[in-house]
Amino acid sequence: MRAYLAAARLSFRRYRTYGAANLSGLLTNAFFGIVRSSIFVAFYQDRPVAEGYDLGAALAYVWVSQALIMPLYLWGWQEIAATIRSGSIATDLARPINYFGYWLSQDFGRALYHSFYRLLPTVAVGVLLFRIRLPHNSLTWLAFPLALGLAITISFCFRFIINVGSFWLTDLRGLYTFALVFINLLSGFLVPLAFFPSGIRAVVRYLPFAGMIAIPVDIFLERLTATELLAALTQQIVWVVILIAAAHLFLRRATRKLVVQGG
Repeated sequence: MRAYLAAARLSFRRYRTYGAANLSGLLTNAFFGIVRSSIFVAFYQDRPVAEGYDLGAALAYVWVSQALIMPLYLWGWQEIAATIRSGSIATDLARPINYFGYWLSQDFGRALYHSFYRLLPTVAVGVLLFRIRLPHNSLTWLAFPLALGLAITISFCFRFIINVGSFWLTDLRGLYTFALVFINLLSGFLVPLAFFPSGIRAVVRYLPFAGMIAIPVDIFLERLTATELLAALTQQIVWVVILIAAAHLFLRRATRKLVVQGG
């Protein structure tokens, strides 16, 4: 365990080094949060409630989903793909620790940094500018971090599987773009899943994408009863188990025969 904790700690320190980049990203987050909030303000001018969301809940959904972008690292992560293209993956595979666990530890270290330095400040901006609602129930403050950790794991598994695709593809950008369309739409990032047509909503709410954004945000907004909360967390756990198994299967198939330049 010391090796995995060390990997997480070093990853946290690495991202903390780039404070200016984080500040720039935070300002970008705030800008798009304001743009998205303005759209919902206009949308709610002629109606007090839409699909169970009033304006305050919709604005909170915007800012919490914006805050989750970097902890989940939804866009553009290709670090494993870079090691595959360079051949340095051979060194990583030779380490005396589990390859998947090694990268997952690094991602948790990164996610912890982004939770402190991007998630919390982004939510704070939303509170200051739009007075978004914060959780009132103490149980929510316990359930949300758990849901966030499971969401990070689900996100990492998707990114891991996509990156492993570099074993078969010379350019990963097309696959990543295709995957992001599904993640952004079906996770509830663009609009809450409650806004989807009922037939589609009945399906997408049980897909793994919902475990990334929709479930953590609904927990934060306290839209779930105790029974629904337990069911939502269970759904996340089930998908974590399935996706970890899938990630190991993809890796095993990809590394069955590994050839790098130089032998």
